[in-house]
Amino acid sequence: MLTAHRVVAFLVIGLCAASAIAALAASRRSGRAGRIVTQLLALAQTVLVAQVGLGLLLLADHRRAAERLHYVYGSLALLATLAPWFYAPADARRRLLWFGGATLVAAALAVRAYMTAT
Repeated sequence: MLTAHRVVAFLVIGLCAASAIAALAASRRSGRAGRIVTQLLALAQTVLVAQVGLGLLLLADHRRAAERLHYVYGSLALLATLAPWFYAPADARRRLLWFGGATLVAAALAVRAYMTAT
């Protein structure tokens, strides 16, 4: 389970960074999210939820991270990707900027979570 958590951590970081860059580029270029950008953002959110689920399974098995900040960074990364669903404006371009920015923040928080895990 720990190996899966570590592997998915790299997927979270990579997918969050890639989807954030794609979303920010699309908002600058056309202001609309195409099919690929939408799917990338959804995939990044899904993998992040899976990562938190794996972390909770590890906690249930009494396997703790080296630092408690690991849990804070992981939780904040999940909250960052969920925030645009509640707070993003209705305007398509600004909404896409919110999702792209929040996913970029989630990527940075995932990097910090990885750094505090070892």
